[in-house]
Amino acid sequence: MGNNTKLKIGEFSKMMQVTVKTLRHYEQRGLLMPEEVDKWTGYRYYSISQMQRLNAIRDLQRQGFTLEEIKELFDDGAQMPGVELLTQKIEETERQLQLLVERRRQLLRWLDSHKQKNTMEKFNIQSLPEIIVASHREVIADYSALGALCVNKIGPEMQRLGCKCPLPGYCFTIEHNPEYAPSTIDIEYCEQVEEMGVDSSIIQFKRLSAVPKALCMKHVGPYERFYESYTEAFKYMEEQGYKIAGHPRTCYIDGVWNQDDPEKWVSIIQIPIQ
Repeated sequence: MGNNTKLKIGEFSKMMQVTVKTLRHYEQRGLLMPEEVDKWTGYRYYSISQMQRLNAIRDLQRQGFTLEEIKELFDDGAQMPGVELLTQKIEETERQLQLLVERRRQLLRWLDSHKQKNTMEKFNIQSLPEIIVASHREVIADYSALGALCVNKIGPEMQRLGCKCPLPGYCFTIEHNPEYAPSTIDIEYCEQVEEMGVDSSIIQFKRLSAVPKALCMKHVGPYERFYESYTEAFKYMEEQGYKIAGHPRTCYIDGVWNQDDPEKWVSIIQIPIQ
C-alpha cells in the first residue's frame, strides 16, 4: 500500500476485522472519522492512519478504557494515556479484581453448600443431657474476638481453677442480646466440666437442665455468616411444625485454635424445639 491508498468502508471493515456497524458507531462518536467522504455518493474512504487509530482504540478498550475516555484522550492529541490516567485505571482494576475475587468465593461457597446438601443429612434431632458448665459472660465487639477471649482469658482461668473437662469436650456459646447488636454482642461461653467448682470473678459454675429435643445443624465457615444457617434451620422448623423452646447454642468443633482458614471452621447450631 502506498501513502495515498484509500479503502472503501467495506474493504476497510474486512481487512481490519471489524463490522461496518462498529465503524459507523465510532464515526458518530467522533472517534474514527473517514479520511474522505465522497460528497456525491456518500462513500467513505479510510487510509493507513485510520488503521493505526483503530488499533489504538482496540488496545485501549482491552485495557478497560471506555469510548468516552478514549475520545477525551484523542481530543487532547494523545494516543496513549499518561501516568495519572494509568494510575487511576490500575486502582479501578484493583477494585474490580477484589470484587471478582469475593464473587468467586461466594460462588464457591454456594457450590460447596450444594455438595454438602447432596452428601450429608443437613439436620438431625437430638436430646441434650443435663450438664455442669464453667461459664463466662462478656460483651464483645465482634465474633472474631471470641477466639482470643477463649485462649487468653477463659482457658487460663479454667486451668487455674483446676477444671476437668470430660472427653471429647463440649463447649458452646449462648447470645443474650434481645436484638441484633453488631458491635456489642452479649455472649456467654460455656464449657462442660466434671464437677461444680468455686466461682471466680471470671468463671461461674452452673448446672444446665437437659434439653429433651434440639434441632442440630452443621455450619461451615466464619461466625459472621451464622445468619445463613439460622435461615435454613428456621425454614426447616417451620416446614416440620417445630417451635423454638429455649436459647439456641452454638457448639464449636473447628475454629481459630486449630484452623487458620475461616472457611473451614466447623460449628454446630443447637436449637431447643418442641
